[in-house]
Amino acid sequence: MVNRRTFLKTTGVAAGTAALGFPAILRAQPKEIKIGAVHPVTGPLAEIGQACRLGAQMAVDAVNAAGGIKSMGGAKLTLLPGDSETKPDVARAVAERLINEGAVMLTGAFHSGHTMAMVPVAQQRRVPFLVDISAADVITLNVAQSVKEGKQKTQYVYRNFPTTTVFGRKAIQFMNEIFRATGTSPKRAVLMYTNDPFGKPQSEGFIKAHKEQGAPFEIVEVIPFPEVPTDLSTEVSKAKAAKPDIICPITRPASATLLLRELAKQRVEILGVISPGAPGLYEKGQIDALGKLIEYTMDNVPWVNPVSPKARKIAEEYAKRSGGKIFDTNSGYSYEAILIMADVLERARSTDPDALVEAIRATNMTDPIMVAAGPVRFNEVGDTTSASTAMVQILGQRPVVVHPKESAEAKLVFPVPKFWERG
Repeated sequence: MVNRRTFLKTTGVAAGTAALGFPAILRAQPKEIKIGAVHPVTGPLAEIGQACRLGAQMAVDAVNAAGGIKSMGGAKLTLLPGDSETKPDVARAVAERLINEGAVMLTGAFHSGHTMAMVPVAQQRRVPFLVDISAADVITLNVAQSVKEGKQKTQYVYRNFPTTTVFGRKAIQFMNEIFRATGTSPKRAVLMYTNDPFGKPQSEGFIKAHKEQGAPFEIVEVIPFPEVPTDLSTEVSKAKAAKPDIICPITRPASATLLLRELAKQRVEILGVISPGAPGLYEKGQIDALGKLIEYTMDNVPWVNPVSPKARKIAEEYAKRSGGKIFDTNSGYSYEAILIMADVLERARSTDPDALVEAIRATNMTDPIMVAAGPVRFNEVGDTTSASTAMVQILGQRPVVVHPKESAEAKLVFPVPKFWERG
């Protein structure tokens, strides 16, 4: 016989056990999980920002079509898109707004300066921020150092993109390999860079790698320029006077357009244009605007893995949804960031920020769609250890991977025809 005291005691214990042992069953599961995505959809970087937004939205659609976040009852992802307007202060304000609208994770923001403006927001609001595109080392390094020193309790900022240090190392490695393969030996290089939060550290990473790894060429001139520039005739005249064999530009779309036109106008005779890694040298809008002037340009960039069947399928869908544009660095890394976030949510089984951070740290995604040196994992600084690059060249008015050989889609051309001999 069960008396009142026994009943209360046993049901109380049972209730306590259920609450402790089966929280996922008792706790209401979210019907949707909001992710804030901040990109420069208007302004000088609009073409890039629009590519990022579409890539992220396509990934959200793919996750939802596959059943959503199954560990949370099939909760669907909702992308909350935000436009930074190519302005860092706007990026910060938009991040705040998206969090207020319910975003439990953030991604973005392409421009390193915009991303750095968002970092304090993510840290203060305890919202995990997976940087999809931004290379400046300090983005994650500063936060990791602050946590290590006890100034902040937890790191909420992580990055799935190569750092400027990685860019520099891979650029020199690939250039050395390309010169050996083509039997060429450029002696003089001019480094030209956009003097902004991306361009400056990117140039420093290239110079550092050049000193450490060695190369057949000397960097005979380093020329910064403002972004967005109105004229680069003086900078190009200075570069021409240095008698370079190669020009190594670090650009944005606006500066890339001016630079290539001015190099042709001043008839700068070089073996080729090889970027250590920069936007503005592979996007469809740039190719359409520059035509033969951008042909043969090489760019050391993180790129979609051309030998991945999964990536090729996504690229086909992207072409349909974008009006024929190429699934590239920007759309690709924004897409992959959402896949990583979905994987994190699945394993965290929760939208609690600290549970999400724990899951981010334990990430081991074995099938990245971007060129990588292995599975997606995060190191003690918060960066992806496998993020890498490929050498992309514009051939037939399309960007294609030409190096390394295992990922190459076409045979590279080097040296290249002079600007004024391209028909």
